[in-house]
Amino acid sequence: MKGTPIEQALAEYTAAAQRPAPGAQPDTRELLRAFHPDHDAHAKVTLQVGPNKGDICHRQVAQLLQADARIDEADLAGSPVTETDVLVIGGGGAGCAAALVAQQQGARVIIATKLRLGDSNTVMAEGGIQASIEKDDTPQMHFDDTIRASRQVVDRELVAEMVSDAPDVIRWLIQQGMQFDLDDYGDLMTRRAGGTSAARVVYYRDYTGLEMMRVLREAIRTSDIEVWDYSPAVELLSSESGYCAGAVISSLKERQHKLVRAKAVILATGGIGRMHLNEFPTSNHFGATGDGLVLAYRLGARLRDLDSFQYHPSGLAYPQHLAGTLITEGVRSAGAYLLNGRGERFVDELQPRDHVAAAIIRECAEGRGISTGSGSGGVWLDTPSVELRNPGLFEARFPKLIQLGKKCGIDPRHQPMLIYPTLHYQNGGVVIDRNGQTNVPGLFCIGEASGGVHGRNRLMGNSLLDIISFGRRAGAHAAGRAHDRGHKKISIEHLSNLRRELTLAGMPLDSKGPLLFPGYANFENDSDYAGLRKNSEREGMQ
Repeated sequence: MKGTPIEQALAEYTAAAQRPAPGAQPDTRELLRAFHPDHDAHAKVTLQVGPNKGDICHRQVAQLLQADARIDEADLAGSPVTETDVLVIGGGGAGCAAALVAQQQGARVIIATKLRLGDSNTVMAEGGIQASIEKDDTPQMHFDDTIRASRQVVDRELVAEMVSDAPDVIRWLIQQGMQFDLDDYGDLMTRRAGGTSAARVVYYRDYTGLEMMRVLREAIRTSDIEVWDYSPAVELLSSESGYCAGAVISSLKERQHKLVRAKAVILATGGIGRMHLNEFPTSNHFGATGDGLVLAYRLGARLRDLDSFQYHPSGLAYPQHLAGTLITEGVRSAGAYLLNGRGERFVDELQPRDHVAAAIIRECAEGRGISTGSGSGGVWLDTPSVELRNPGLFEARFPKLIQLGKKCGIDPRHQPMLIYPTLHYQNGGVVIDRNGQTNVPGLFCIGEASGGVHGRNRLMGNSLLDIISFGRRAGAHAAGRAHDRGHKKISIEHLSNLRRELTLAGMPLDSKGPLLFPGYANFENDSDYAGLRKNSEREGMQ
């Protein structure tokens, strides 16, 4: 990457409370088309099989969706069977909210989570939650901002439901015990997100998601909800009438498959960042490998916007071992500038995320960035300017950022941080209705694995709102199935149709999915998930 060497850029940097505004801004559509990774034609292919056959999809996601299953009928022989009313797959914010509401309405609930309860992207969400609670704000303004940022590619009914739910979502979270930053009068503090027309993001310092997950985890642990840690789902089960009837769970501790029969299944498996699309670093947690997309697609669920992903503008770019670590947009909301290698502002820092990310990529691609000398680089996040204007703000509102600075060997109050876009959010996903129901009866999908809520670009603060809004809706709707008659027969017969379709399309069967963990994962012998993978290499070792 060409640009000013980082040592030179740092030597030439001088902290200043105010800097000149950026020059004329390019048209957003032209900027995105030229520099945003979503517009890389080489990364797109056409799906050959499944409900979305013929649709454009990111190449790496297509490989996953068109992979063979990890199991077959023989692998399930003798597997224990557990019955429940609602099975929630995923233990992040969306899954926990759904499970709590379903259990409170009288349903028997099991949460099966790949790692531990709370190991999710939720805990990494720093900026806050959007809700139109200020006097000069309305749900209509929130709706309009979301539609505008989505590039007009969005399910308007879902957006309307979400923004209408927002004030009650905040009330519900406070009732669960969640803390928010308050002003001197005890009112919720708000700040503005990029691409919005009003200050409507409520927050708790710079670890709002962590505080949310703390509260939800405690609520789950003190309930009657059964939690299966280290238990990823490797396949869904179908009934004789085409309903989703449960799932095949792999116990990493016991190294065996378990069948869970359920009257409703809620997929809350999170995002896809650990696939490192287009070789980008990621802000995502270790298990974010798109499992829900694969499981739902095989059972016949339709997907949408499979070529659209969010690259958060402020991912840490240096030092290399911390690349991709998220720096909350709240820092830019507080007034931090973005500076290129010449010390110039080059973009309105509160433009929508896709615009800002593309502008950073442009600066680096055209040689105006800052080079680390190791093939990577970025631009300055001018944090000292914020401290000069508001002394003490970082210590009060951004303690997590100060800790990150210590890991980098710097103090962000006095030295800028080098940033570059990081793969952050899966914009598309499973098509759902207002209650999280997919087109497959009995199968719900919520959170980052669902599509249509954010279109092709998500606003800061709408993800934490999304997971609680639709998590509660799906939990209530799924609980309504608790009194339904159970399924007579459960099976994985849909895999025969998958393999037949792959064969007819001339596609190989050597690739297996879901991925579960990135390829660079290391596991101890007693929880080695490869022990559950049906492949000749592992069998030859045993």
